[in-house]
Amino acid sequence: MSIETVRNYLRERGLADRIIEFSQSSATVELAAAANHCEPARIAKTLSFAVGDECILIVAAGDAKIDNAKYKVRFGTKAKMLAHDEVPVRVGHAVGGVCPFAIKEGVHVYLDQSLRRFETVFPAAGNAASAVRLTPDELERASEAEGWVDVCKGWQI
Repeated sequence: MSIETVRNYLRERGLADRIIEFSQSSATVELAAAANHCEPARIAKTLSFAVGDECILIVAAGDAKIDNAKYKVRFGTKAKMLAHDEVPVRVGHAVGGVCPFAIKEGVHVYLDQSLRRFETVFPAAGNAASAVRLTPDELERASEAEGWVDVCKGWQI
């Protein structure tokens, strides 16, 4: 999928005008923070995991890390990230542009509590040189998330 697919997806939700395209890469938290002129914590990174035969995405703040104990309590299994080459096949976006929008059918999206402390956050928008500026509530609606989870550590209010 591509930024155009994400643009069409967000257009249907009245949010396409929030997409920001960059002339430089925004593929990592640090690069995205520099491109968006914000602190790294406000980058809404999208992490992809295998849970049995299913694929889930967890969108978390840029300064948060998965807490394996919390993850296992919530999802009933050890956190197993998808391999680099599995991500586009199972999610629909390549690493660096993974986002919770316009994803493959059957992929489940969860938002981590670490995002709630910000007025706006910046998830990717389908490629490695884009973002979309959203409030956490807008992100929840646009991503059609299954809910908020508390599976990260390393962040503070």
